[in-house]
Amino acid sequence: MSFTFINPESLGAPQGYSNGLMTEGGRLLFIAGQIAWNEQQQIVSADIVGQFDRALANVIAVVTEAGGKPEQIARLVIYVTDKKEYLGSLKEVGAAWREHIGKHFPAITLVQVAALVEDAAKVEIEATAVL
Repeated sequence: MSFTFINPESLGAPQGYSNGLMTEGGRLLFIAGQIAWNEQQQIVSADIVGQFDRALANVIAVVTEAGGKPEQIARLVIYVTDKKEYLGSLKEVGAAWREHIGKHFPAITLVQVAALVEDAAKVEIEATAVL
């Protein structure tokens, strides 16, 4: 199974994501929104970078449990409670990204929300993978 990255020149070069991914075959894995909690379901960090890091690790844990690899993630939706805080931390978020996924850039959407289900959560990530 492989991806064909779809990035039309008319949209400009994406930075840190792909506009589209196409695949043939494989099974779809839909991953529920993951926040930065541990096995005791406690938030592990108060800052947005630490929360992004753990939420992404939790997404990858689901992919791995299903027999997949991080590079099989096709789409992410990242929900944040403070877009400015997230964008102001892109360097650190990028470092966490590279640690977990390297240079694989799926289709990504960033959405600012008023709140998440857990009051202390600043980031929630849902995903779709093709295994």
